[in-house]
Amino acid sequence: MNHSEAMHQTPIDIETVDRLKRESGIANVGKSSIRELVKLVVQIEKATNSQFVKMEMGVPGLATPAIAIEAEIEALRSGVTAVYPSIEGIDPLKKEMSRFVKNFLNVEVREEGCIPTVGSMQGGMAAFMVANRCDKAKDTVLFIDPGFPVQKNQLRMLGMKYETFDVYNYRGEKLRSKLEKYLQEGNISCIIYSNPNNPTWVCLTEKELQIIGDLATRYDVVVVEDLAYFAMDFRVDMSKPGVPPYQPTVAKYTDNYLMLISGSKAFSYAGQRIGCVVISDVLFKRRFPDLKRFFPNDEFGKAMIFGPIYGLSSGVAHSVQYGFAALLKAVNDGKYNFVEETREYGEKAKILKQIFEQNGFHIVYDRDEDKVLADGFYFTVGYQNLTGEELLEELLYYGVSAISLSTTGSKREGIRACVSQVARSQFGILEERLKMFNENHKVDKAVAQSTAL
Repeated sequence: MNHSEAMHQTPIDIETVDRLKRESGIANVGKSSIRELVKLVVQIEKATNSQFVKMEMGVPGLATPAIAIEAEIEALRSGVTAVYPSIEGIDPLKKEMSRFVKNFLNVEVREEGCIPTVGSMQGGMAAFMVANRCDKAKDTVLFIDPGFPVQKNQLRMLGMKYETFDVYNYRGEKLRSKLEKYLQEGNISCIIYSNPNNPTWVCLTEKELQIIGDLATRYDVVVVEDLAYFAMDFRVDMSKPGVPPYQPTVAKYTDNYLMLISGSKAFSYAGQRIGCVVISDVLFKRRFPDLKRFFPNDEFGKAMIFGPIYGLSSGVAHSVQYGFAALLKAVNDGKYNFVEETREYGEKAKILKQIFEQNGFHIVYDRDEDKVLADGFYFTVGYQNLTGEELLEELLYYGVSAISLSTTGSKREGIRACVSQVARSQFGILEERLKMFNENHKVDKAVAQSTAL
């Protein structure tokens, strides 16, 4: 809709929004990065003295557990700030991450393969730098999309190639032929996906994970499994250590895997930038002669540690490693239920979806094969015939921010909405704004139809 002509009544001043969009220098706001959009929204809020319902950025909305904070304070007071951390990670954290993987995925990985990273963001970049260089004939990463946009930015920064496809039409057994179409080319080094998925909250099934694992072994590619939203498929209870059901993982079906486990969302530890790369025992020890083109060691695990982990940050800040180790120990010992704490996201998502649907929107990604999609950290919505980019820009005039699905590798039209920053006190405000949005667009549609007649 062209607001300079339509000039509907909107909660946020149209001329101010248009001016700030021009001044931002963003060529296409609908395709802007998350951080660019965050900056623009902050500017609009200041200029209009208003408050947005912010759904664009996946910022954890829960407090960091006191266990972690107290352990980190104790570490700081003990003097760890004066000492460089081991780039391989401190022993207590490696031990507890290995236990965690066994307790909540039912997978055994030696402590040496559990490597702390500065968030999963660094873990992903480090994974690309090694996994995409194991074989000079395999120089391309394959994304099972939609996915986290920044991971593709990382590959562009590294000058690496990637392929991508939207999984929407390739669920279940259809996934096999789609993957093989790419893998048969012989240039794919690794496959990456998130599970649960950012941005759609799709959760890959055991059948689909087995397909990925079987093909990874057959075609000798590495699977990068991003578990940022660990155990947050709230349709099943994965909260008890050592008790099924476990977080689904491709590790049951191949040895060619590494996992990205983040402290940010599942543990509300985003501000301290902590995560772990977890490498299978077999892959950690495997030698790839082509790695010596870039690293002093051709063993996968050592190339990871003494290559990108060392070169990017020289390890992870000492104190947060002690905090994360203490938190994981409490989780492993059954003294802290990290899943129960995050259920708030699913409860809010259920309500927010209803608010959108009651005001003319529809859920874009709505099923896992034959099951209704879980409620969680994200959901996706579309509106009538608007593209995702158009919808994102339109919603700015109504004080609602999100990101377009087109930036995530999706072939569907719509936006990704994150529930974490939306306070329950804002639900009524969101409902009012979406109702106004829907009413204004009903008017536009009616006008367009009468004009056509």
